[in-house]
Amino acid sequence: MFGKEKKDSVNEKDAEQQNEATESAESQTEATAQAENAEPQNATEADGGEGKADEAAAKENADTPEAKIAALEKENADLKDQLLRRAADFDNYRKRMMQEKQDAFDYGNANLLKDLLDSLDNFDRTLEAASTATDVKSIVDGIKMVNKNLVNMLENKYNLSSFGKEGDEFDPDIHEAIGMQEGKVKKEQLAAVYLKGYKLKDKVIRHAKVMVTKPQA
Repeated sequence: MFGKEKKDSVNEKDAEQQNEATESAESQTEATAQAENAEPQNATEADGGEGKADEAAAKENADTPEAKIAALEKENADLKDQLLRRAADFDNYRKRMMQEKQDAFDYGNANLLKDLLDSLDNFDRTLEAASTATDVKSIVDGIKMVNKNLVNMLENKYNLSSFGKEGDEFDPDIHEAIGMQEGKVKKEQLAAVYLKGYKLKDKVIRHAKVMVTKPQA
């Protein structure tokens, strides 16, 4: 009987030792897991701390006098480059405008002169015909035809019109009186036209030279 009680006591002691060993192993496993979980967090916190430190250092460097001077020098260089580009663009524009103005002055009458060439050719043909013609009337008719074509071209294409006929009322704005005489008239009027006047649209480009008859005193 005593042997059985002794054996039971030994078994209970072994069981307690096993339980203590199991609990100790579980405690070590839990501590290891906690340590492993803590390492990434500590690493993250360390990385965040380093990043903030780098940002603070960069900001501190940007606030230094040397950094400010470098930034101002860069800004000044950029503004200077923009100014030079705009100056070059303006100079090119000015040269282009001057060239266009000169071209307009040099060749502005090119179309008119081209149209006048036809009349010039007709005059040449009339002169050639006159050198061998025996009929004066045919020469006169040819000259009248050339004159008519020329006048029609100037009036229809270039809005050139003539004015000044005997009997018209005298208008000092468009007529130039080169002489005056008294006559039986109620108002001053043209007695003779020595040189016709011309208008380009509504602008007088040549005054008519006329003799004026004015009412008798």
